[in-house]
Amino acid sequence: MWLTEVFCTAGWLMIAFAKNALWLDVGRLSIGFGVGIICYVVPVYIAEITPKSHRGSFSSTNQLMGVLGFALVYFIGTIISWRSLAMISAIPCVVQIIGLFFIPESPRWLAKFGHEKEFEAALKQLRGKNADISEEAAEIREYMEILEQQKEASFLELFQKRYANSLVVGVGLMLLQQLGGNSPMAYYASTIFEEAGISTALGLQLSAIVQIPVAFLSLFLMDRSGRRPLLLVSAGGMCFACFLVGLSFCLKELPQLKALTPILALTGGLVSGSSFNIGLGVVPWIIMSEVFPINVKAQAGSLVTLVNWSVSWITTYYFNFMMEWSPAGTFFIFSGIGALTILFVAKLVPETKGRTLEEIQSSLTLIL
Repeated sequence: MWLTEVFCTAGWLMIAFAKNALWLDVGRLSIGFGVGIICYVVPVYIAEITPKSHRGSFSSTNQLMGVLGFALVYFIGTIISWRSLAMISAIPCVVQIIGLFFIPESPRWLAKFGHEKEFEAALKQLRGKNADISEEAAEIREYMEILEQQKEASFLELFQKRYANSLVVGVGLMLLQQLGGNSPMAYYASTIFEEAGISTALGLQLSAIVQIPVAFLSLFLMDRSGRRPLLLVSAGGMCFACFLVGLSFCLKELPQLKALTPILALTGGLVSGSSFNIGLGVVPWIIMSEVFPINVKAQAGSLVTLVNWSVSWITTYYFNFMMEWSPAGTFFIFSGIGALTILFVAKLVPETKGRTLEEIQSSLTLIL
């Protein structure tokens, strides 16, 4: 995490003081490298240090902070220069670089590598000085002993039958998360609003305002309603929202109904952002951090992160071409993927709420 924040800080500073386009490209590449790693490492770290009863809520806090960051950028980005915005964006990175010196290492990671004293000290620090950690420590040790009987898996061994269920769930959620169109809708929000005849500033600011309470709601519900219900609601909302936006572009071609286009497009945009943040934005990362055993977690994390950001790049790159082909058709396709996500979650994604990481991973590998 420390290394990724160094890359992000360097990237923002290169953008802020850019002399030409090359500086901007290299700065953006550096930020992308850092974000690509930290978006996987943070959920895994949170999952490994939190008790099972609060794991979802703590992981949702990560998404909440991201939403608050986006909201801040949406607001101030319309009133200050991009160089000033880049300088402001570097501040949280520097704060985290300093803060990481004061947090403990993951107890499960310490147990895996045999650092017994450090393992107990870290667990004690996380649970409190007066907390009884004996039962939890015993569960972690027992699971690590089982894993010690297996050698550290290579990347190709990740595709063994024993990990198939975890792989299908982890990779499948990442694919559907990005194929649903959230990334291009976020990156090209101003263009979409403009195409629909909506004030860009108004659309972005309303999006920022709506997403904040939704992120808080997700934080509240994560360990109460469970992962699957939030994913189903989120996918259903994305399906409906994209259908509304697609319909708005259809009505744009009809003079007598053209006035409905901005209303439907804005409503769809707000529902889409809200639906994504309540489930699909955070739950796939939480589940990914829960379903893979620690001996393949590094390889699995690399794979799902590669899939997520690669598909994000592909959908974002081709979005403009799709919009030139058919704005309505583009969003109807996204709506169909939302419907497919509902089926995928209903049939294949397990509920992980209230279960230890060891219980989740053992049950998934024993299924096959």
